[in-house]
Amino acid sequence: MLATRDPRAAILAAGAAFLLATSACGTTDKPEDTATPQVRLYGTDGNMLNSFPAELKDRGNLVDGMKGTTPLTPLTEDFKQRLLRVDPKLTDYLYSAESYDAVVISALAAQLAGSTEPTQIARQIVGVTTNGQRCTEVKACLKLAREGQDIEYRGPSLTRAGFTVSGEPATASYATLHFDDQKINDAKSEFVGAGNESDVSAKAPPTPRKQQGGRGDRADGSPLVFGELLPRTGDLALAYPPMRAGAALAIKEINAAGGVLGDPVTWIDGDDGTSVEVAKATVASLISRDVHVIIGAGASGISTAVLPQVVAAGRILFSPSNTDSALSKAEDKGLYFRTAPPDSLQGRALADVILRDGPAKIVVVARRDSYGEGLQETVRAELEQAGIGGDRVKLLSYEPPADAKHAPVDFTGVADEIKAYGPEAVLIIGFAESAGLITALDDAGVPIRH
Repeated sequence: MLATRDPRAAILAAGAAFLLATSACGTTDKPEDTATPQVRLYGTDGNMLNSFPAELKDRGNLVDGMKGTTPLTPLTEDFKQRLLRVDPKLTDYLYSAESYDAVVISALAAQLAGSTEPTQIARQIVGVTTNGQRCTEVKACLKLAREGQDIEYRGPSLTRAGFTVSGEPATASYATLHFDDQKINDAKSEFVGAGNESDVSAKAPPTPRKQQGGRGDRADGSPLVFGELLPRTGDLALAYPPMRAGAALAIKEINAAGGVLGDPVTWIDGDDGTSVEVAKATVASLISRDVHVIIGAGASGISTAVLPQVVAAGRILFSPSNTDSALSKAEDKGLYFRTAPPDSLQGRALADVILRDGPAKIVVVARRDSYGEGLQETVRAELEQAGIGGDRVKLLSYEPPADAKHAPVDFTGVADEIKAYGPEAVLIIGFAESAGLITALDDAGVPIRH
């Protein structure tokens, strides 16, 4: 495991020491005259966004003091400014770099394959990130690819190591985020590395094809067509702007550098709706329009649902934000990829953040889907390994709304159960609907620690 701040063992030891000390002294940090302990809130990549407090409307201040983690590499000011030129209204950058890299890697793979045929592109994708001449800018990378040279692409999200044989990053960077005054306080953000460079694929890709002539003659299937399957609507829509900006920036820079196979690449808009029904309809539409690479879906559960449909059509599904560990072993015929790291890495980072504060009792509330329950189980296992057993960890889940048209989740019962349990920490694994749980806790009289 890579590390850029305190080693995990030291963090876990510190958390255990704190718990032992408070147990021995018979003290906690909660007010002595309060029957219900103050609760620290923790979040994940689905709700640790500057746009999240607005979901609580006039009670946005309830998130002040909330902490959480998200897959995030420190972004350069240059990259941020390029994104802002695409969308001046951006307030978050979550998964913008991953979206950018997903498009760029796909374009480079098509150029090296000398074809837009999805299975041929797929065979080149992992190799684009490993064992070649390193390049970091789209223009330079495309030039090398046109010359038929093996390349090792490094981009804003893919900075340390390339892909595994499963088509996902071997290493990742996570940020610990803090809400202050209803926004992420960047001054408090910490970054930690995770993963293992030895997991990078050593398999050689097919021999690259050198581009002949200038513009494409259509024998290669050009132009390369991308289809969008990102959450324009639904519970994950608050994360859409940075993902869309990252993809749009990549398309812009690829075409400014001469495109792929002699032609500008094309982008077709689409919405996954954070809904299986909406996403399947969008995939069907994209397939009918001869899309080669589908960028998305936003949520892991949506990708899991549409992957068989995409694979049956022989297209590529490349997500910038899927983190469900189970997708590493999905039946994909080599057509599924992601630039986001699996939750097996994020779960460890989350457990570390919680243990730093030394809570004696913890509740982990998750969406009842592959993302929520998968990450919940990973966190539980990490806490157990640190000595926080099942008698001090309560797991709860809820059925998320099927789509934006359905009624909001009623969190009253969940909030009452949390209050009765009396935890010092509540980890909320969810999307925009998480705001409903926080307000329900407030309504139930649970004192939220700021």
